[in-house]
Amino acid sequence: METAVVTGSVEMKRKSSVWFSAVVRGDRDKIVIGEYSNIQDCSVVHTAIGYPTTVGDYVLVGHNVNLHGCTVGNNCMIGIGAILLDGCVVGDNCIISAGALIPPGKVIPDNSMVIGNPYRIVRQVTDEELADIKTTAIRYFDLVAQYY
Repeated sequence: METAVVTGSVEMKRKSSVWFSAVVRGDRDKIVIGEYSNIQDCSVVHTAIGYPTTVGDYVLVGHNVNLHGCTVGNNCMIGIGAILLDGCVVGDNCIISAGALIPPGKVIPDNSMVIGNPYRIVRQVTDEELADIKTTAIRYFDLVAQYY
């Protein structure tokens, strides 16, 4: 989108998108955004030296999220206002709830539902939730056509 900023060492895979007023800043290390993944309005994706940021395929990065030097697996949803810090790893098929904070170096296992600050894993993600993430990721890509 026209007000987004993508700069530095950034690789965006096919059908990924960066939305209004989001910043993807690969000036300290590399950033990779996977297929069908979206970085929604006002989010920041950044790195630190020695801490690249990788976002897997079919990932929803909600509004006003901060991803900083972290790894997010495939088929995940990162809720509005969540913060993921240097060296943390979110496995595949996870939901990180709105406002959650994942501190540096923490590892979230596959299929985890995470809430809160401090964060806690509360349950496994359901098959229905996983299907919804993938469907929503595809719908976000389809929305791009409304603007271009």
